[in-house]
Amino acid sequence: MTYIHDTIAKLKKTSPAQAEFYQAVEEVLDSLQPILETNEKYQLHSIIERMIEPERQIMFRVPWVDDQGKVQVNKGYRIEFNSALGPYKGGLRFHPSVNAGIIKFLGFEQIFKNALTGLPIGGGKGGANFDPKGKSDGEIMRFCQSFINELYRHIGPTTDVPAGDIGVGAREIGYMFGQYKRLTGNYDGVFTGKSLLWGGSLVRKEATGYGCVYFAQYMLESKGDTLVGKRCLVSGAGNVAIYTIEKLYQLGAVPVSCSDSSGTIYHEAGVNLDTLKELKEVRKVRLNEYLTAHPDARFIPVADYPADGNAVWRLPADLAFPCATQNELSESDAQALVANGCIGVSEGANMPSTQDAVEVFLDARIHYGPGKAANAGGVATSQLEMAQNASMQRWSFEEVDEKLKVIMKNIFLSASETAAEFGEPHNLVLGANIAGFRKVADAMIEQGVV
Repeated sequence: MTYIHDTIAKLKKTSPAQAEFYQAVEEVLDSLQPILETNEKYQLHSIIERMIEPERQIMFRVPWVDDQGKVQVNKGYRIEFNSALGPYKGGLRFHPSVNAGIIKFLGFEQIFKNALTGLPIGGGKGGANFDPKGKSDGEIMRFCQSFINELYRHIGPTTDVPAGDIGVGAREIGYMFGQYKRLTGNYDGVFTGKSLLWGGSLVRKEATGYGCVYFAQYMLESKGDTLVGKRCLVSGAGNVAIYTIEKLYQLGAVPVSCSDSSGTIYHEAGVNLDTLKELKEVRKVRLNEYLTAHPDARFIPVADYPADGNAVWRLPADLAFPCATQNELSESDAQALVANGCIGVSEGANMPSTQDAVEVFLDARIHYGPGKAANAGGVATSQLEMAQNASMQRWSFEEVDEKLKVIMKNIFLSASETAAEFGEPHNLVLGANIAGFRKVADAMIEQGVV
């Protein structure tokens, strides 16, 4: 479609060298062709041209002092992408790979993900090219305080509500909230992912992983199948992966893998959740130490990975849950999964499958839950945290988990019903993108040229 092609070509000129952002935009716009071809109003109002440009891009330096007294400098970002449905909502990522293109890809995806939840939240994302690994608590605190010294003036409970992401957990949220409170004198719900001691929500830590599994459950149930007895591959070893594994066990499945930046654990008997939590949440060590407690497991170091992909996806299983990072699952990985009998993929990470890998899944007609739908449980529960803060209430674990299940079911139904409406009932990528786009685009039209 010339309109889409021209829009992407113009974007590449005005936002150069942002490969991940182009990938996210192309994936969404390609699947929007059916609705753009039949609804002239979206082109008349230049919706996609407006939607792919953030409402505001904030970039700033973050100077801080390390434990040796040396001044360090990082770059901070906050991309406030779209507020048509509510205040900007999206996480902060602290990782050395962070750059403008990655933050923009994440923020763009967040627009549609947040729209799919049915909750009143817009899309945004932020972070810094700071690496928390190997840093002391004092260094992380000083970095977080410096980061908020600039960001505080751009956020607020009805403006922009950041959360955590890779490298940003309850510790980092705590340091940032404390500095925000000190600077503004306000004790409000400006962050989500807070400690339970001071305004956090039960289930928030578990929500992305739990929601990813609920989405897989609903995909299977739509074809009369269940998770019971299914052998599952999971990548990653952070919050998303750990609580994906936990919920898989609760629903009768058998997760057999996890991974970190050093390699992959394959445990045919099933990953021991207690050991994994001890290694990653308490001791914060590499996964190869898993073998000390479980010598019957196998560790595959990164050096032994196939040249064209990731070892975790070359293992036999019924279902796959990519829960690590973007583009971790290649076309060759997807082909290996399908050849090994995998019947479904539910993405816990953001854009973990390359576009070529996605095409393999769609062509094979296996269950495929794209990240913007399958991993929306995290941001959904963040909004539930905002609701509790605003009403000064605390809901029980069971209440929040039940609300999460309902939200994930509604996301699945919205994506699947929209896919069927446009003649491709197996294509939840098309269904999720169109469902999210239509909601945001119609709101943008109603609010005028802003």
